[in-house]
Amino acid sequence: MRLSASIRQLILFFLVFIPALGATAYMATVLPHKGSTALELMILVSALALFSWVLVGFWTAMLGFWVLIFGDKYALKSPELPDFRLEREARTAVIMPICDEDVTRSFAGLRVVYESLAACGDNAERFDFFVLSDSVDPDRCVDEERAWADTCKDLNAFGRIYYRRRRVRVKRKSGNVADFCRRWGGDYRYMVILDADSIMTGELLIRLARLMEENPSAGLIQTPPVAVNRHSPLARIQQFSSRVYGPIFCAGLHFWHLDNAHYWGHNAIIRIEPFMQHCALPRLPGSGAMGGEILSHDFVEAALMRRAGWGVYLAYDLPGSYEEMPPTLLDELRRDRRWCQGNLQHLRLLFSDNIAPAHRALFANGVMAYTSALIWLVFLILSSVEVVQEALREPNYFPKAGALFPSWPVWEPIWAISLFGATMLVLFLPKILGGLRIVWRGESEIYGGLGALVASVILEIVLTTLLAPIRMLSHSRFVLTTLAGRSVRWSAQQREDTEIDWQTAFRYHGAGLVLALVWGAIIYWANPAFLPWLLPILLSLVLAPALSVFSSRKSLGVGLRNQNLALIPEERVLPPELRRLMELLANEHDNKRIRGFAAAAFEPVCNALHSRLLPVTRNLTPEIIAHREHLRSLALTQGPSALRADQKTELLSDRKQMSCLHEELWSATHLAQDWRDSLWPVG
Repeated sequence: MRLSASIRQLILFFLVFIPALGATAYMATVLPHKGSTALELMILVSALALFSWVLVGFWTAMLGFWVLIFGDKYALKSPELPDFRLEREARTAVIMPICDEDVTRSFAGLRVVYESLAACGDNAERFDFFVLSDSVDPDRCVDEERAWADTCKDLNAFGRIYYRRRRVRVKRKSGNVADFCRRWGGDYRYMVILDADSIMTGELLIRLARLMEENPSAGLIQTPPVAVNRHSPLARIQQFSSRVYGPIFCAGLHFWHLDNAHYWGHNAIIRIEPFMQHCALPRLPGSGAMGGEILSHDFVEAALMRRAGWGVYLAYDLPGSYEEMPPTLLDELRRDRRWCQGNLQHLRLLFSDNIAPAHRALFANGVMAYTSALIWLVFLILSSVEVVQEALREPNYFPKAGALFPSWPVWEPIWAISLFGATMLVLFLPKILGGLRIVWRGESEIYGGLGALVASVILEIVLTTLLAPIRMLSHSRFVLTTLAGRSVRWSAQQREDTEIDWQTAFRYHGAGLVLALVWGAIIYWANPAFLPWLLPILLSLVLAPALSVFSSRKSLGVGLRNQNLALIPEERVLPPELRRLMELLANEHDNKRIRGFAAAAFEPVCNALHSRLLPVTRNLTPEIIAHREHLRSLALTQGPSALRADQKTELLSDRKQMSCLHEELWSATHLAQDWRDSLWPVG
């Protein structure tokens, strides 16, 4: 298999490099000086990088289309489940690392996965669940504790579902997983990683465990999650895109990488023993954004697993894996800012010892995912400088001394048009093939019908094209600020549908709008004939605030759904797990009860639960005791809002003070208004 992977990757190199070189050479014929000046040479170098980047995606989709039609002998075979029983030793931990996530959504998703697995029979006994919290918000921490206890009580799952909150948050998610491995890894053969918005069916979990059992050289198997449960136009388009085009790209990634595949950090199963032995992450030397903790840990862990001789696979054809997308463009860009820093750190790992060539390529691919935006922006700027320079420069029709005949500049529009057309074909043919595959399989009806499918593909192409320059400008800024050493604040992703207001949109996109207007005015003054080529970019930047606002409107997304546009099969025929998730969220939405710090202080069960989960109290100095007594008095007389988050955290860490506050609240004849407001849900 590894020889085949090397041969395939060598073929990919030539399929990318030769056409990219040819397209760049052809582009040189379009330029005024045929690439003979320093400026045009820089334009051609950036064009070569962009052509190569686009061709990687193109050939990945082409071969993925081939694999989905004809199959691949190296693909992991999805096993049948009837009469299959996992060995007693094949215990699997399903772990969900969370950090200040939406508590209701996280535990509802966990409950859905647990219930789906429990319905699969005796094999469910081989699985335990762990919620691994790195949350620091004191109110959210209390809500997590109660949600865990309620979940265990409702499912009779004490001893099957565990909750642990770290006191010291080291290395973020990767450190959270590593802490689990140190504490409990020896009790399990495998672990399945969930995100806070992940859903995996019980059948899929058992299939993954069986695949690991039947492939003893496999260290990690990644499933391709399907995006679901979002309603804004942007999120619906992304869900449609992942459902229609995602399979051919995932199959293509499998074809090129085989056992050197991706790991996306969630919805995957990992063999714990080699993970613990070989996948400890180093700390990058230096400070700033490019040093310190490795943020995009998943690619690195996959590379380390493969370096140790274990296979990393992408099970592109396994159903039952789901995730959720950011609901708005600004939420997506905030997430991309974090990912950008993590991916750029891979530059420092690109030439690490004994890393497989495929994973070096994946590191480079991750870097290009964001630097390609900067390269595109540089290409556009250089092209514009060329236009202005040609407008200001006095033409020289006798560039060579002693020439008898003038050298007339030749402009052949058909050359530029043909190059543009070929580029568009490479960009959009994979999308067309994704739609054709659905029609060929006779599945267009579950996407709303043939007409709706075609209209949805066109809508996706139009919206993606409009958003591409906006993402280009933002990603370019992310790359530059990261290289300048500015670190990102790693916060929880937005997990609920939300909308962008006009003020926020103009504040974020205003600079790009002004840039587009000035840029367009300069080009119009220098050479109006060049403006139509640049107009799609400039128009997108001018429309960016409106695109952000309207693409976040849930009502517009519902309207698309009512017209069967951007429809995915999981909406037409709702899987039981997603239906159950909606039921749980709807019930919790109607559940009015005390939350957070107020619940830990006032409710007897919540107070007792929180106290029981606290570690053994160490001996405190008189000064600390007096300070906490003051905080307790402040909370009692003025209410929870009188305390800052750090003060709530300190008080919550003290079992004695919380017990005293609880007794004082219940014995008080009069409660402060803030307490009455906090307790309003229960009257």
